Amino acid sequence: MNSSKTVFAVFFGILLLFSGVPALFSQTSFARGEELFMQNRPQEAQRHLEAAVSEDPAHVQAFLYLGIVYLQMNRVDDAIATYARILPRGGTETARLNVNIGNAYFVKSDHVQARQYFTRAIEVNPAFASAYLNRANTLVRTGDLQEAIGDYETYLTLDPGSPQREQVQRLIAFIREEFSAEERRRVMAEEAARAEAERRRRLLEEVAESLQAAAEGGRGLSVGSEDVQDFDSDFELE
Repeated sequence: MNSSKTVFAVFFGILLLFSGVPALFSQTSFARGEELFMQNRPQEAQRHLEAAVSEDPAHVQAFLYLGIVYLQMNRVDDAIATYARILPRGGTETARLNVNIGNAYFVKSDHVQARQYFTRAIEVNPAFASAYLNRANTLVRTGDLQEAIGDYETYLTLDPGSPQREQVQRLIAFIREEFSAEERRRVMAEEAARAEAERRRRLLEEVAESLQAAAEGGRGLSVGSEDVQDFDSDFELE
């Protein structure tokens, strides 16, 4: 009886050990992948992180790291697909995932999609400073400079100690100077257009007056058919 209990206990212990292997292996895969990721060795980290997300499809951090690794390897579409897989289960990292997807689209120069994902990140977390910064950068690329200034200013408000503060402030000042210069160019162009339109109007008036004067002066020299009288070849003399 004791022997049976011993065998059962050993068997049960082995069963528990093997049942815990996947979780243990997944943890080990992530730990190794994270270590290589932090050492900036994306090619080596890729294999371990892929194993981690395969064995634990809810491991948000592993997905985040793997997406960045793909971006480092210029596999932008793979990064987008990786983030999209975990996005519905992103939880507290949902805003960050949206920002990362936006960054991937920005790399592809798809600024419309990038802007949409940065906006979604802001909707999820209105205090996410990086989302405003990245959306502002995208707005600059699309030429929406006034909106970009608003996002840059919000970013500085949310992250007053940003190491990029001075650079962002210079960019805001530059954009405003461009607005002023553009406004001056617009006013000057309008004034030039009005001056040109006035010059053309006066030229047309002068041409019309000249033609009118020529027409009036010619009336004294021209003879109409009604002014011509017929004479017989023989003159009658009294």
